[in-house]
This record gives sequence, structure tokens and C-alpha cells, in this order.
Amino acid sequence: METDNPADIPEKIAALRTEHRDLDEAIARLVDDADADEVAIKRLKKRKLWLKDCIARLESALIPDEPA
Repeated sequence: METDNPADIPEKIAALRTEHRDLDEAIARLVDDADADEVAIKRLKKRKLWLKDCIARLESALIPDEPA
């Protein structure tokens, strides 16, 4: 989840947030389905958590370092 250009970070965050939101909706639909595959739901939830971590890392990269 590395980006070479700091100017691309906000765009990457927006894309990750969109994917995170889409996964949230997909998970909600699968949870409502009685025949849903539990393993698939767990995989989607893991992916969603990974996306959340990536978003947090990229957001922290936007915060400038202050000299001590």
C-alpha cells in the first residue's frame, strides 16, 4: 500500500474509502442471507479491516512531521 507521490495520497484514500463502504454494504447483504457462506463473510471482514488500516496509515502520512 505504498505510494511514490505524496500528491496521490488523497486520491488513494478516497478510493480505499469507497471500497471500504462497498464491502460494508456487501457484508450487510450477506449477513442478512441465511444461506451465505460464513467463510466468505469472514474474508470480506478481514479485507475491510485491512482497508481501514491502510486508510489510517495514509492519513497519518498526510500529517506533517513537527521538529522536536
